[in-house]
Amino acid sequence: MALNYTELTATTQNYLYPKMVDNIFTSNVLLNRARKKWYNTRTGLGNKLVLPVAYATTSASEWYSGADLLTVSANDQVSAADFDWKTIHASISITGSDEERNKGKEGIINFVASKVQLAEKTIVDNLGTGLYNAGTTTNAIIGLRLAIDSAGTYGNIARGTYSWWAAQEDSTTAALSLGIMQGIYGDCTVGNSKPTVIVTTQDLYDLYWGKLQPQQRFQDTETAKAGFSNLMFNGAPVIVDGHCPSAHMFFINEDYIQFVVSADRNFKFTPFQQPVNQDVTVAHIWWMGALAVNNCRMHGKLGAITA
Repeated sequence: MALNYTELTATTQNYLYPKMVDNIFTSNVLLNRARKKWYNTRTGLGNKLVLPVAYATTSASEWYSGADLLTVSANDQVSAADFDWKTIHASISITGSDEERNKGKEGIINFVASKVQLAEKTIVDNLGTGLYNAGTTTNAIIGLRLAIDSAGTYGNIARGTYSWWAAQEDSTTAALSLGIMQGIYGDCTVGNSKPTVIVTTQDLYDLYWGKLQPQQRFQDTETAKAGFSNLMFNGAPVIVDGHCPSAHMFFINEDYIQFVVSADRNFKFTPFQQPVNQDVTVAHIWWMGALAVNNCRMHGKLGAITA
């Protein structure tokens, strides 16, 4: 039976694709939290993602009396950070020989289902790795290793010039302790604004687990219901991300992080098509967006912990 590409596209889009998108978010702990808290779709992205930044303090504030002259000068000339949009795709391809080996409607649908699973795993891995990109992978999103750092240029703002743009970082301490964790957590806390999630490797999670008394090993029920093991630290879940770089523990305040995504390319599925010069039929999954932190000092990291 000849393959009906319209029917194949409809089956993929109606049955396989929704499950794939759901699995993308539930397969990665940070993507799962982002979907619920800080994953925002937007129509009409513009040239760049531009976000207003939060200054550490303002000098134009003071006690005064009567007709005293007031300070009205601005702190800095920088008022916004900007981030380039990044794109990713995964293809679902069927060669002519694939079609012959999987004759019949059921056979080809099962074959395409396996291809969709591979596309899903590829996107999950690429996005998961991109979440921690330090800017060294040019075409990928700028991730947490640069966003939560005390040096470098982030969002086109140089931290060497504007120290208020630096995150809280300990890049020298090698031994994990509750006191070291508390120090970074406290540095990221201003009033009632504090880290809401702590992300680390399995090795460092295990070290933290070992430092707790059994009666202290509480879990965040929401994170646990999503299928991710966790422990609590000052009310923030400590969770494992397999893409987190070794020796790192990130303290993230989710009030100051955004995943802004094109509404028209939010894992958009395009129908199967056959090029004129290849014996292959291809569909694509497209994504376009940017990860951005707009108040770096409210985040922190330990970057040299040994397991």
